[in-house]
Amino acid sequence: MIYIQYYQTPVGEIILGSFEDKLCMADWRYRKTRNHIDSRLQQGLKAEYVERDSPVLEQTRMQLDEYFNRERKTFDIPLLMVGTDFQKQVWQGLINIPYGTTASYLELSQSIGNKKAVRAVASANGVNAISIIIPCHRVIGSHGSLVGYAGGLPAKKKLLMLEQSLLL
Repeated sequence: MIYIQYYQTPVGEIILGSFEDKLCMADWRYRKTRNHIDSRLQQGLKAEYVERDSPVLEQTRMQLDEYFNRERKTFDIPLLMVGTDFQKQVWQGLINIPYGTTASYLELSQSIGNKKAVRAVASANGVNAISIIIPCHRVIGSHGSLVGYAGGLPAKKKLLMLEQSLLL
């Protein structure tokens, strides 16, 4: 079973999911590809969603609260990334983008040693199911523009402003 809980952040509602004591989802509840993400997780883990709390979900809510209160810059939650090896490589690259900074898709591609895979990196970034904790909001367009975000561009802008110690 994948235990799920709904969590209201200051920038939108997310669904938290845990499987075998690891966080497998912190995803925007109303994203356009909600069904695709849910299907990938449930098929990949051979499990169904059950609305129930777990210690990992409690820990995640606590750390997200700290993040939004500017008391936490990194997360130490055990993660379970469900995807292809390439997607997992991209998501690990996202984790390496420091708090308060941004990177372009090209820079992210270069950081994982595959500078020609910009489009594939962008695609993997877009299907990240562990938002905020795997910080896909830190990826921007090559000219500094805010581009695509599952939680919506207003949420992305607020997250970046929060990390740059502006307002929320």
